[in-house]
Amino acid sequence: VMEAGTNRVLYEKNIHKRLANASTTKILTAIIAIEHGKLSDMVRSSANAAKVGGSSIWLTEGEILSMEELLYGLMLNSGNDAAVAIAEHISGSVEGFAALMNKKAREIGAINSNFVNPHGLPDDNHYTTAYDLALIASYAMKNPIFRKIVSTEKRRISWPGHEWDRILINKNKLLSQYQGANGIKTGYTKKAGRCLVAAAQRNNMQLISVVLNCQPMFEESIVLLDHAFDRFKPQPIIKKDRVLKQVKIEKGEEKNVQLVADKDIILPLAPGEINHVRVFIDYPKYILAPVHRGKQYGTIKVKLHNKDIASCALVAQRDIREKSFTKSIRSLLNQWVNRKYIGG
Repeated sequence: VMEAGTNRVLYEKNIHKRLANASTTKILTAIIAIEHGKLSDMVRSSANAAKVGGSSIWLTEGEILSMEELLYGLMLNSGNDAAVAIAEHISGSVEGFAALMNKKAREIGAINSNFVNPHGLPDDNHYTTAYDLALIASYAMKNPIFRKIVSTEKRRISWPGHEWDRILINKNKLLSQYQGANGIKTGYTKKAGRCLVAAAQRNNMQLISVVLNCQPMFEESIVLLDHAFDRFKPQPIIKKDRVLKQVKIEKGEEKNVQLVADKDIILPLAPGEINHVRVFIDYPKYILAPVHRGKQYGTIKVKLHNKDIASCALVAQRDIREKSFTKSIRSLLNQWVNRKYIGG
C-alpha cells in the first residue's frame, strides 16, 4: 500500500519481486497515450490490433475510433485490441511503444520492470513489481484525465457498422463496493494470476494498493486499504504560500523578500510519528535583484525517521525590481553625504 502524495509505502510484502502483471500493464499504456496523444485523435485499427487475443472491445481492421473511446475500452473492458491500436497510433509499432513504456517507467522510478507489449499478455521478458506498479499508478492518478477514466463504472462508446453502441463495464468491482474507491485496473492471465491495482481516497489521503497473483484480489485489497486508512492519518507539515524565510535583496528597490513554500506537504503518519518528523530549509544569505514571483530560491526537505520523505521549493512571494541607475546614484550620494555629516 502506497500513499500517493509522498509515495510512502505503508505496508509491504515481497514488493520488489519481479512478477507477471497481466492487464495492470495498461495503466502505463493509458498514461503514455494521454501524455503523447490527444483525446480527439482518430485512431484507425490495424489487422494486428483486430486479431490480438484475450479480452477485447471487438475492433475490426480499418475501424476508426477516437483516442478517448479507445482509452475507455482499454481501462474498463481491458481491451487488448485497444492497447495495440493505441500503441501503433502513438509509436508506429508495438515494439516502438514498448521502448517508450520502458523509458517512462525509468523516469517514474520503476527500475525493476520491463515491458514488451502494451496489454500484458504473457511474455517471459514482460514483468514488473508491486512497488513499481504502485509508483506508476501513483504517477498516473495525478493526471485528471486518467483519474476520470479509471473511476468510471460504465461508459457507452460508438460501434461503427452496428445498430447499437458498445457498452463498457468496469471490471474493478471496488468502485461500487468500497468507500472512496476511485480506480484503477484489474488483470488476469494464467501466468500472472489475478492482479489488482486499486485506489481509494478518504480524508484527503489518496492510497494505492497492489496485489499480484492473488486469488481473492478484491478481498485482500480491501483488507490492505482498511488497515492503511485506520492506522495512518494525513498530517499537514508545510502549508503552501506560508512565509518561511525573509532574505536580504542586493541592488533591489526593497531591502528584503519573503520566501514561501510552493505547495502543501502532507504526510501519512501513524500515532506518535509526528515526533520523528524534521524539516530542513536551505536558502541563500542574499538574493541579487531583480526577484521574480514564484521563482525558486531555496528548498524545503522533510525527513521521517531520518529518511527523506518529501520536499518542495522555496519561492519568492512577489516581484522586486532592480534599483534603477538614477536611484543607485542617489543612494550612493546619500550614503556619502551621511558619512561626511557624521564625520563632522
